[in-house]
Amino acid sequence: MIERLPLDEQLAALRSVLSRNETLLDVLERSAELDLPGWYVTAGCLFQTVWNTVTGRTPTHGIKDYDLFYFDDRDLSWEAEDRVIRAAEQVFGDVPAEVEVRNEARVHLWYEQKFGVACAPHTSTEAAIDSFAATTCCLGVRLGSDGRWRVYAPHGLSDVFGLVVRPNPLLAPRAVYEAKAARWRQQWPELTVLDWPTTA
Repeated sequence: MIERLPLDEQLAALRSVLSRNETLLDVLERSAELDLPGWYVTAGCLFQTVWNTVTGRTPTHGIKDYDLFYFDDRDLSWEAEDRVIRAAEQVFGDVPAEVEVRNEARVHLWYEQKFGVACAPHTSTEAAIDSFAATTCCLGVRLGSDGRWRVYAPHGLSDVFGLVVRPNPLLAPRAVYEAKAARWRQQWPELTVLDWPTTA
């Protein structure tokens, strides 16, 4: 059981598993060419590739899109982010999946309107990843200039390999977590979904 291996072995297993998703590898390589500041490919395309492999499904089963996050607080206008998105469309135009590019320095400008709770400005892409609705989602991978993988996993990898969805009540409201978890369980019924914590 990979979730019980030492962390260094889990990291090796993660790279091996993710490498089975050829679309993901392509997105990683093209993202490295874009070289956006603080970039990571993150969230569902990573942990869902693991879920698919662990449960014997095809690597791309149920993956809605591929998230490419970066952090650039030099210009917080929508126009600046849109220029990056349009440049990325040229880079990813023939990838057989949607690649969603977002500047995490701008999240606080729209988060409350979309989710109903205020979001303090993020200080890095890593800080944005920290705030995902489930700790299982808190995962990012990027390629260094030397081709080495950089993995950001603030909550480790055991839950990812163990098919455990654990709430992360740092920012996202309970309803967001429960909606995501319900959608995931339809695609991966093997998941163990933990309840949102209650306060006394």
